[in-house]
Amino acid sequence: MTTATLSEGETIWYKKTGSGPPLLHIHGSAFGHRNFEKLTPLAAEQFEVIDFDLPGYGESVGTLRPGGMEGLAEQVYEFILQTGHDQVNLHGTSFGAMIGFCLAANHPEVVDHLILSCFMARYDNAARMMRGTWKRAARDSGMEAVADLTSVAGFARSFYDLEGAQPQLQSMRDAFKNTDPEAFIAGTETIEKTDLSNLTPKISAPTLLLAGDEDNMTPFSPAVSGVGMSEIAQELANCETKTLKQCGHYLVIEQPELAAKYIADFVNK
Repeated sequence: MTTATLSEGETIWYKKTGSGPPLLHIHGSAFGHRNFEKLTPLAAEQFEVIDFDLPGYGESVGTLRPGGMEGLAEQVYEFILQTGHDQVNLHGTSFGAMIGFCLAANHPEVVDHLILSCFMARYDNAARMMRGTWKRAARDSGMEAVADLTSVAGFARSFYDLEGAQPQLQSMRDAFKNTDPEAFIAGTETIEKTDLSNLTPKISAPTLLLAGDEDNMTPFSPAVSGVGMSEIAQELANCETKTLKQCGHYLVIEQPELAAKYIADFVNK
């Protein structure tokens, strides 16, 4: 097991796979590094992929720092330096995309290319309602129940017709049960309090936004109470968008081959 110890005592588990330019993955809430178990082997054909668990997730120990999403971004920034890299290509998905957005705004020097999948800069009221049900499930029924609830919202309808759907759902339950429910709840409450839209002018890295056309959690164009990728794409000067068809929120699981291709094409062009 490879770990890094941060300045406030957090122990961060991580692994590196493949060789080439560094690609750091930041996972979504509840998952831990297994969020990328399908994408990493594909991305590792062209990159040195760095997967890690945020504090309180998977194999990492510690708590999320104060300061909301920007406090989390500081933990990841410190972790990047601990791995020996001055600069990385950064891919965050969902909760991890929000952290990556903060990191790219506040520490642009460490981000070469920025890839953000399936997130909102500010959650709309529908997303807050959805997250509220997950917090109650985490407290009352545990993280395996949260895995099932998020799966209902997170996958495209056609996913459930695939032969590998049930093993994938079980893999998610296994990943979620390694997450501390209180860490998940704290992360969710951080998301609900966050509005990143004021950070958009500070993003200077070339940015790729990946969306699923059936993403019900973080739709490309949310209700007016939220700020989604459609607005972010208009405000960023150097931004591309790709929408994956018949794909939900969990695009790194549903269509990892296409996600890996889009990321490699974007970084290598």
